[in-house]
Amino acid sequence: MSNSATSTWTDRDVPSQNGKLAMVTGANSGIGRHTALELARAGATVLLAGRSTSALDETATAIGAEVPGARLETVVLDLADLSSIGAAAGKVLALDRPLDLLVNNAGVMAVPERRTTADGFELTFGTNHLGHFALTGHLLPALLRAGAARVVTVSAIAFRWRMGELVDLNSERRYSAMGSYAKSKRANVVFTRELSRRAHGTNLVPVVVHPGASQTSLQQHTPRWMRALSAPLNRLMFQPTDRAAWPSLYAATHPGLGGGEFVGPTGRQGMHGSPGVLSLSKNVTDPETGRALWDASERLTGVTYRF
Repeated sequence: MSNSATSTWTDRDVPSQNGKLAMVTGANSGIGRHTALELARAGATVLLAGRSTSALDETATAIGAEVPGARLETVVLDLADLSSIGAAAGKVLALDRPLDLLVNNAGVMAVPERRTTADGFELTFGTNHLGHFALTGHLLPALLRAGAARVVTVSAIAFRWRMGELVDLNSERRYSAMGSYAKSKRANVVFTRELSRRAHGTNLVPVVVHPGASQTSLQQHTPRWMRALSAPLNRLMFQPTDRAAWPSLYAATHPGLGGGEFVGPTGRQGMHGSPGVLSLSKNVTDPETGRALWDASERLTGVTYRF
């Protein structure tokens, strides 16, 4: 893939999603919330997924106030717990409807000390990659029933960092808060590319995105003093949350995507502006890397994809 020319696409260009069923993880705040809002505005039935029932209910009320008649449902989902993931997927499958769109958006970053999920995985990698790997696998039957299902996974520009090498996946030998985050974001990219290869010949269209420069609730784990110190600079550097959601919305709805694309801002330094398709380096498109991550992910989660 080559770099996209500077784009002019915005969330106003989202085509009608009438009749479609979409699920957005981390829908109660930030990029996920705006993604869910605009999909609902475009006519989709949106499943709002997140850990807190009260936060999801508040989000549904807020979206309903902005989009009267919005079709919304809530799904309690903790991506740091494989049993919760299985239960949430079971609720979606019980709807007995094709799932047209899955947006793997939720995540954590900069957890100061190594913590683990309910299943013993390092928290950042376990949530950002393994949780979404398991969820997508569980939901595959509903996705394969759709006409042309999109699986959009939200990565970050941190996937390019050298510390994101896909070794010691659970950071058992050495833990670095940002290193684990970079590793999980690289895994998001490699997962999408490998999913695209394995889903070849099916209706599945996997796309990976990065939102550009954006301050979201992911920063909640960074020390308070660091957030306070960086706040003035952040206001200059970061784009509004609604714009940070544009790549996800583009990946979810643009008719010109065929699978395996990497979508992100096409403006200043690739960190601001309207979204388009960007290039990827060989270290994340190598098939051997994809197979190795896939095998490890299946072994760790116990989830096998059946196309």
